[in-house]
Amino acid sequence: MNRIVPDKLRVGDEVRIIAPVQSMALISPETREIANKRFEELRLKLSFGKHVEENDEFTSTSIESRIEDLHEAFADKNVKAILTVIGGFNSNQLLKYIDWDLIRNNPKVFCGYSDVTILNNAFLVKSGLMTYYGPHYSSFGQKLYFDYTLDYFKKCLFETKPFDITSSNQWSDDMWYKNQNDRKLIGNDGFLVINEGEKTEGNIIGGNLNTFNLLQGTEYMPNLKDSIIFVEDDSESDSKHFDRDLQSLIHQPGFDGVKGLIIGRFQNESKMSSDLLVKIIKTKKELDLMPIVANVDFGHTDPKITFPIGGTVEIDIKKEKQLIRIINH
Repeated sequence: MNRIVPDKLRVGDEVRIIAPVQSMALISPETREIANKRFEELRLKLSFGKHVEENDEFTSTSIESRIEDLHEAFADKNVKAILTVIGGFNSNQLLKYIDWDLIRNNPKVFCGYSDVTILNNAFLVKSGLMTYYGPHYSSFGQKLYFDYTLDYFKKCLFETKPFDITSSNQWSDDMWYKNQNDRKLIGNDGFLVINEGEKTEGNIIGGNLNTFNLLQGTEYMPNLKDSIIFVEDDSESDSKHFDRDLQSLIHQPGFDGVKGLIIGRFQNESKMSSDLLVKIIKTKKELDLMPIVANVDFGHTDPKITFPIGGTVEIDIKKEKQLIRIINH
């Protein structure tokens, strides 16, 4: 299937906020106010799916409501981009109900992360649409230290030229949504090179690893051949879970065609040290000749880059210098 690249965002475009996973009811008035102001400063118009505030015992809503908002967002010619409210656990419930022809015939920017990994990769496989692994609507509600995240959002979604991924100066893993002013920043030591490799390029797939693995054995799992896989994990995944999940991915058909592995920053609660991560990688002979770099700014810590699922990345990983360049986005 041919890859479909959506049009870039422009000033005045309408962005639809939908909740294909957890509900907008989780988002505080303060966070909403800050997020709305950020989009106003970007000169983008916000609209919201009619079911985003529904909230059940899973802090989500029915499949029917989520599918209706998803389909309406793609069908509306005025909507140029779709952002998810927040992540969660249940977007894979939607896959059998999605109108793939509707998405294929109405391509537009679709952005989110975490459990939205399911939709990012399924959209690519079933409709050919390139989507974006990046901040949720709720992410825009951070009062402080959002510049790096916003910069990469604009590079990826407003501009067409290639861009390099470089490390942030500081990062955080705090509960900013509970206290916007009590932020705990951590100095960034830069990328962790685990395996060096020659310059190569590949198709970007992946996202949240334990969510991505839910696609294994289904019609929604992307082809691994000629890919460079971006993976990250959240606080619920400690070293043994990451080890097991990575091994499961390695066992997938076509993994021998993977050309590189980019690993996002781990949350503090995972207790994943650099030494432990290197040990895990070095136990897997299938990874010995693959360029691998970790501690990249994406996933469940902040700040975070935006990158295209289905796009093209060029990498050149050396101890002294690392190139991660997003080419087609």
